[in-house]
Amino acid sequence: MDRIVECVPNFSEGRNMDVINAIVEEIASVENVYVLDVDPGAATNRTVVTFVGTPEGVKEAAFRGIKKAAELIDMRYHKGEHPRMGATDVCPFVPVSGVTMEDCVQIAREVGERVGRELGIPVYLYEYAATADYRRSLADIRAGEYEALPEKLKDPKWKPDFGPAEWNERVAKTGATVIGAREFLIAYNVNLNTKDKKLANKVAKVIREKGYKKKMEDGTKVQVPGKLKAVRAIGWYIEEYNRAQISINLTNYKITPLWKVFDTCVEEAEKVGLRVTGSELVGLIPREALLECGRHYLKKQGKCTGIPEEDIVHMAVVSLGLNEVAEFDPTEKVIEYKIEKLQKRKKLVDMSLKGFADELSRDSPAPGGGSVAALSGALSAALASMVANLTHGKKKYADVWEEMEEIAVEAQHLKDEYLRLVDRDTEAFDALMAAMKLPKKTEEEMRIRNEKIQEATRRAIEVPLTSMRLSRRLLALAEALAEKGNRNALSDAGVAALMAYSAAYGAYLNVIINLPGVEDEGYRESVRGEAEEILKEVVERHRAVLEKVRGQL
Repeated sequence: MDRIVECVPNFSEGRNMDVINAIVEEIASVENVYVLDVDPGAATNRTVVTFVGTPEGVKEAAFRGIKKAAELIDMRYHKGEHPRMGATDVCPFVPVSGVTMEDCVQIAREVGERVGRELGIPVYLYEYAATADYRRSLADIRAGEYEALPEKLKDPKWKPDFGPAEWNERVAKTGATVIGAREFLIAYNVNLNTKDKKLANKVAKVIREKGYKKKMEDGTKVQVPGKLKAVRAIGWYIEEYNRAQISINLTNYKITPLWKVFDTCVEEAEKVGLRVTGSELVGLIPREALLECGRHYLKKQGKCTGIPEEDIVHMAVVSLGLNEVAEFDPTEKVIEYKIEKLQKRKKLVDMSLKGFADELSRDSPAPGGGSVAALSGALSAALASMVANLTHGKKKYADVWEEMEEIAVEAQHLKDEYLRLVDRDTEAFDALMAAMKLPKKTEEEMRIRNEKIQEATRRAIEVPLTSMRLSRRLLALAEALAEKGNRNALSDAGVAALMAYSAAYGAYLNVIINLPGVEDEGYRESVRGEAEEILKEVVERHRAVLEKVRGQL
């Protein structure tokens, strides 16, 4: 999935596993949604469910979970240590990748409106989705908890954003729900070479945004702000590890990145005679947050960051010491990798070279030329990254190191995108074949079948057209490398140009063969014109690059 949203609803039931399982089953029943964690607490009588998926899937799954909770949980009999005001107490949406906070705000408002309208539950919007500043804080909205709702609903200031603004039999059972959008929260612990909780807490107070109170000479106390924004921290002792840790919540890793937190802990720990020995991630982390760490430490070493994603992740893991107290498996701890693992789909790009060639050679029409064209693009990008990396760091080419790093980074992005297109092309063809097989006995069936065929045909065109568009960038990289790259890898720059040409021309053929299947003449002409224009440019540019390469060999 390219667009991933996380949802972390908190349900007011932590003891009855039949109820908890029924809610989770409703969530998990939605297509393109994956439940990552279910954390029930008996004392709090509360369960936190973490699931991710496409924006559409998460939106539907959240509604179903809230609906099932309203059916099975009766707030009139609920008791627990955690503050709460409804069967579904809070339901935040979090952008993970390919989506913005604005997208999540929209999701929160659409779900909130539906919950209020269809389920008759009062809904308050909070955090980024809040309709007023005084409603941003969950704690402020939840003040007084469930027991205060009858009076709260009478107060115009606390009229719900959606749903009934009155206490009735239905609301007495369900309570109210708080729905919103917030940034991803990373739970993170930094390990220290001490058992002393006080020393750990001393470091925590300095790094956290809240800071600490300092006693002045006159006996008064002043609040000293901490070093890191969007960071909460305390010190504690973990008996299981026989050491103290700085327990940290990063409420917005885009403001303060994970590497900054770690490096600051190292600096402040040294000031009190401590040494940071490693760290630990609790729960999951977005891929970009970890990649940002890897790039940071690579740059500190003067290394090029235009390397495979796997290598960047490895650099982050070893630099942060994430394997110290427990094994760190990226496929379990990184959200995007976890989703890929849960999907359990056999990808073409995960095959061996021999396996892919064998699959290609069979009598099935997919994978075919479109996937091969995309693979050619991936190989072009990989070669470009190789040449750039062979140039970066060499004293002879010091004046182009920065440009080579930019090329290597872009080449890695292009490589990964083309690898995705390898599978997308085959998926698009399979979808078209599936549409062709739909029933067509009645006029309604024929109408639906035709709509699905048109939709699938366009997708079968858009995938190779995307490949063509990207080929322009491949050739730009090859051209730059032919001019400024390591002379010992000049031939590789030439092969990169050839592979870019193959990617573009192969994709062009797949665009053209599918165009007649589209009924919209305007679309056909527009796509054909764009494809012809790109192909003409690619043919000319790849020849120019090859001439430049041959002239220097």
